Order: sequence, then structure tokens, then C-alpha cells
Amino acid sequence: MSDQGHYLEDLQPGMTASLGKTVTDADLVLFAGVSGDTNPVHLDEEFAQATMFKGRIAHGMLIAGVISAVLGTRLPGPGAIYVSQSVKFLAPVRVGDTLKASVIVREVDYERRRVTLDTECRVRDTKVLAGEAILMVQRRPRAAA
Repeated sequence: MSDQGHYLEDLQPGMTASLGKTVTDADLVLFAGVSGDTNPVHLDEEFAQATMFKGRIAHGMLIAGVISAVLGTRLPGPGAIYVSQSVKFLAPVRVGDTLKASVIVREVDYERRRVTLDTECRVRDTKVLAGEAILMVQRRPRAAA
């Protein structure tokens, strides 16, 4: 991996990377401020107690953002550009939960400079998010002749 991340030629199916993150109250408040999503299910415990979740839950896109952190910092890493991301939210995440966000390279399209990765987040043994990401990745620079 270079300072710009993995080059397309370095990627192969089966490569993996992960990142851990403990969700804090500050994360929810800051994400609400940045995104404008002030849904009280994320911010108001009394309101959230009356929902099917019986308490506050983290924003789904905050959790998906941890996948973005893995992709942008580890695999493929710096320099890779998001093309698309699909996500399914499978279970709620609460303040104090520690996420493990993981990606695995499924396919490398050398002609189109695209890599497809399976993505997931878990809290302990529970899968809370599953999806797929497609990124554009730079080729290795050719040596000057």
C-alpha cells in the first residue's frame, strides 16, 4: 500500500480489512448537527422509549459511515473514489455499542478500474448492516523510461 492506498494491480478477491468504533452520545449529537437528521429516536430518550426500539438508536448512515472509513483509510485506502454503496440495516445500534466494520474484496475489474467489496458491520455476534460497495481505484503509475 502506498501513501495513496492500494493500487488496482495490488487488489485481489479475498483481501479484507476492518475497523472498530464505539458509538458515543457525542457521535449521535454531532452527526445530527452535520446531517440535519434530528429525528428524536436518535436524540431524545423519552421519545425513543415509546418506539419499537425502547430507547435511542444510532443513525443508520452514521453506522454506514464507519464502512466509508474502512474503505477510505484501509482497503482500498486513500485515493479510492466511491462509485456506489448499498446497505441493509439489520439491527439497531445503541450508544456504547462497539461496531466492527469489515470489507472483503469480491471482484476486481481491471478494465474499468473498479473494485466491488462486500461490506458489513457487527456488534459482537450480531450483524447490524450488510451491503456492497463499488469503488474506482487508481492504477500503479508507470515508471519513467
